[in-house]
Amino acid sequence: MAEKIFLSKNNRQKSGSIVPRSILWPFILLTSCFAWWGLANNMTDTLLAAFKRIMSMSDFQTSWIQIAFYGSYFCLALPAAIFITRFTFKAGVLLGLGLFIGGALLFCPASKSMNYFHFLAALYILAGGLSILETSANPYVIAMGPEESGTRRLNLAQSFNPVGSVIGIFLSKYFILSHLHSATPEERAAMSPEMLRQIQSQELAAVMGPYVAVAFVLIIIWILIAVNKNMPRASDAGSPLHLRGSLARLFRRRHYVWGVIAQFFYVGAQIGVWSFTIRYVMKELQLNEAAASTYYLASLILFGVARFICTALMKFITPENLLAGLGLLAMGLTLIVIFAGGYGGVLALVAVSGCMSLMFPTIFGLAVRGLGGETK
Repeated sequence: MAEKIFLSKNNRQKSGSIVPRSILWPFILLTSCFAWWGLANNMTDTLLAAFKRIMSMSDFQTSWIQIAFYGSYFCLALPAAIFITRFTFKAGVLLGLGLFIGGALLFCPASKSMNYFHFLAALYILAGGLSILETSANPYVIAMGPEESGTRRLNLAQSFNPVGSVIGIFLSKYFILSHLHSATPEERAAMSPEMLRQIQSQELAAVMGPYVAVAFVLIIIWILIAVNKNMPRASDAGSPLHLRGSLARLFRRRHYVWGVIAQFFYVGAQIGVWSFTIRYVMKELQLNEAAASTYYLASLILFGVARFICTALMKFITPENLLAGLGLLAMGLTLIVIFAGGYGGVLALVAVSGCMSLMFPTIFGLAVRGLGGETK
């Protein structure tokens, strides 16, 4: 028999409340996932600089980290939607966390083998978990209360994403990048194979440490969500799946189509900005990886603060207008990054993160508004 558990009628009527009191603890547990995938995303960004030094790679070679990471997002997002349609949002969250944990633990054997492609495989599995987790958690948060406050509720939950991102950069800065040997590619090429392997082994062990530590914390989060009986089910578990009909109905809705297009370009811009922030700062200010990561950390702190500010501003400015204004400002700042360079370009690049703060949750919230059962 299909489960049809959702929010109570009283909770639906409390339109002034972003999160109904009866599900505050489940909301907190779910919101913690936003912080954890922010941590994983931004720790992964720093791996480009790490592997460039550890294995004397080019920027193109290190970009395979992002190809593996976001390629997994692309491959598993639709299967994730099918999974949560067949089961529940909660099941999707647990599956995503499980793959996240598995991928993080695989960093241990990858560091022992010292094989770049083994790290890419671990990242692919980890990112697959994040894809399922995000696909499940974003609409789940919107469904945890009145539809009219859905975009604000998602912005609130997403505000903790940069908190995790900042923690991720902190871990990367002090436990990965600061443990890299200072030898240049030329100096490494001149080393004996035994000496080079010893240095790389120590560096890859530093890469492994934060990921494995995070995996053990996530096991606790997984258990807390699994045993919680108050997690609302915003859908019919076991309902029949009509994928073709659902997609046809979705693509007849113009705001959904434009939301998909906007999100596509936004995610591409975010990946480009954050993946190469450290490399840009290193080049423009002549800094090493650890020092350059300070500016990346500043970007994410600004991103997090701005998201809380934008959530508050939505009481007075419509999400559409706030999104358009910050989008135009980001375009202007990007031109400064491209043509000015130097310290001014670095500051503009940091400021772009402030503009990006509200974009993902706001685009998502506006795109799924009024979709009802098609939200999944």
